[in-house]
Amino acid sequence: MGKKLYIKTYGCQMNEYDSQKTLEILRQDPSIEETKNPNEADIILLNTCSIREKAEEKVYSELGRLNKLKKINPQLKIGVGGCVATQEGKNIYKRAPFVDLIFGPQTIHKVPSLIKEENKINAVDVSFPIEEKFDSLPKPDATGVSSFVSIMEGCSKYCSFCVVPYTRGDEVSRKPEQIFDEVARLVEQGVSEIVFVGQNVNAYKFTLNGRIIGLSDLIEVCGSIHGVERIRYTTSHPLEMTDDLIDTYGHVPQLVSHLHLPVQSGSNEILTKMKRNYTREEYIEIIKKLRKVRPNIKISSDFIVGFPNESDYDFQLTMDLINEIEFDASFSFIYSARPGTPASQLEDSIPLQQKKERLYILQKRIDELQLSYSNELVQTIQRCLVTGVSKKDIKQLQARTECNRVVNFDFQNIDILGKLVDINITKAYQRSLAGQILELGRT
Repeated sequence: MGKKLYIKTYGCQMNEYDSQKTLEILRQDPSIEETKNPNEADIILLNTCSIREKAEEKVYSELGRLNKLKKINPQLKIGVGGCVATQEGKNIYKRAPFVDLIFGPQTIHKVPSLIKEENKINAVDVSFPIEEKFDSLPKPDATGVSSFVSIMEGCSKYCSFCVVPYTRGDEVSRKPEQIFDEVARLVEQGVSEIVFVGQNVNAYKFTLNGRIIGLSDLIEVCGSIHGVERIRYTTSHPLEMTDDLIDTYGHVPQLVSHLHLPVQSGSNEILTKMKRNYTREEYIEIIKKLRKVRPNIKISSDFIVGFPNESDYDFQLTMDLINEIEFDASFSFIYSARPGTPASQLEDSIPLQQKKERLYILQKRIDELQLSYSNELVQTIQRCLVTGVSKKDIKQLQARTECNRVVNFDFQNIDILGKLVDINITKAYQRSLAGQILELGRT
């Protein structure tokens, strides 16, 4: 009799990638099949993230709900993976003794053996064998026209607010031949958009035959592979936006005109306290270089509001930077201390209400900029990648512009999935666009 597997994913695209790979690894056992219903699962895995506030409590709350299923079905296997697993380790057993296995982001390839382990003390692996993980990944199994490809993991930047270096380890880059093989196999399965992912994806470096291979080299080679229509990468760090990477925007047409480049704050004083190791002026210079090579590029970013002792002046500097760069979108959050990070030792004297007000002001301005640019796209023709059925109307298809806008449009033929098409934008909304297809794209 087969076993049904349910995986719940928290957090970032790296976690989504890890969940997909975990699924592919477990599917090598033909008796295991995926289910979207945890109530009918024989194996439940939580792939956790510890970046945001109260991440651990959210996981324990979820485990409390799963314990009810365990009581109904004592044979149910429950596993906790990801960054919270690394951070909490065996302490998870103390608060949730019904959990059967605990694994870190770098040990997903060991999940099959951990599931079979009867001794709970041995069913824990939160070590950092990143290269071993890369070597053990199964052949990719495409699930759509766009696919993540992990090229590096870990972080060596040690920003004062961030827990990632402690939960994922230092930066380790994957072998280029593994990356190109995965891309080629994905293209054979119908994937036309490749998204390179990593904690600091543009920190990728691998020495091959005495030459240092960087992200720019991966992009150029990937762009030469027949069938690759678009290339994206995330998440990048300003310190690694090298001139050779910027130059790729000038001669690799598959590289999209959109970049997510976290800045976190517009105040040099706050950036110093965050240990970001760049200034607002250096960040602005990077954007100027990018726009010189690719004038229509759109920039999204991350912002932390209410970092310890952020003054009104510091916050205004962030708003000034937003207005100068005219960011297209953002992931913005109120600062929350993460356990074990240097910033958690700083005195946090800013009232929560003031933090909320600052976040509202920032997000409102970003939304205004985003809608303004969307309105500029109305009555223009955009080259879009068709990604699937619209989430708003099953009679429509959905595509994405180069600047990562969702476009919903009428079309009956699903054979254009994964193809580039020209769409006349007819209406702009806050989070999406509507349009009419003009002609089929390249095949």
